Amino acid sequence: MEKREQELEQLRMDCEHFKARLETAQADCIREKKEKLTLRQQLNEAKQQLLQQAEYCTGMGAAVCTLLWGVSSSEEAVRNILGGSKAVIFFAITGQTMESFVKSLGEDTKQQDLDSDENQFVLALAGIVTNVAALACGREFLVNSSRELLDTMIQLLGDMKPGFCTKLKVLMLMSLYNVSINLKGLKYISESPGFIPLLGWLLKDPDAEVCVHVLRLLQSVSLEPEVLAKSAPEMRDTLPFQRIKALSKSRNVGLQTLAQELLDDLKILEYEV
Repeated sequence: MEKREQELEQLRMDCEHFKARLETAQADCIREKKEKLTLRQQLNEAKQQLLQQAEYCTGMGAAVCTLLWGVSSSEEAVRNILGGSKAVIFFAITGQTMESFVKSLGEDTKQQDLDSDENQFVLALAGIVTNVAALACGREFLVNSSRELLDTMIQLLGDMKPGFCTKLKVLMLMSLYNVSINLKGLKYISESPGFIPLLGWLLKDPDAEVCVHVLRLLQSVSLEPEVLAKSAPEMRDTLPFQRIKALSKSRNVGLQTLAQELLDDLKILEYEV
């Protein structure tokens, strides 16, 4: 009986011990739940603040870059921009922003809000690049110091589907055409892997203005003998000559003229068109 009582007493002590541990664990659990709830609330508040900051930055970026787009039509303004210490960083960020924007687009990009701050921000950046590339000093700068931006634009032109983001495509094509006026720039972009097939693919875009600027780029290639010599085999194999012929009969006079001029250039160079 004494042994049994000792065992029972030990069991009671063990029970009290485990009960105390249970109460401690339950208290810890309640405390952790409260802490998690507090952290979740703080996280939601931080997300909301981050969203507000992102919207503010996007709105501010759209406004500032739209203003800069207009200002960059002045040669003096472009020289001041390029002479600053942040020019290389600006154009690097421009390429990254364009890439992020295109990647963020969903399948149904036709539903894209053309008046949104995000859209206006990216269009303004592309417009600034176009204006900078319209000047000799700007072309030289882009070819020597911002080749990554040129690579990004070429890549993104291949990522955007026909009929989508036409304004952005047109600005990028205008930028590349302006760069092609510089012989070093023309050599660089024409030697970019897949550049000629990309232009052939872009000619299938239903937007007339996109096709106009693609034809202008092809003319740049075809009118420079040294560049044409390197690009000739790829042009012969990948350009959609039937599409170019169809464009030469377009009701759009500018498009018709460019397409016919390109066909004439290719005939002179003994292409089988």
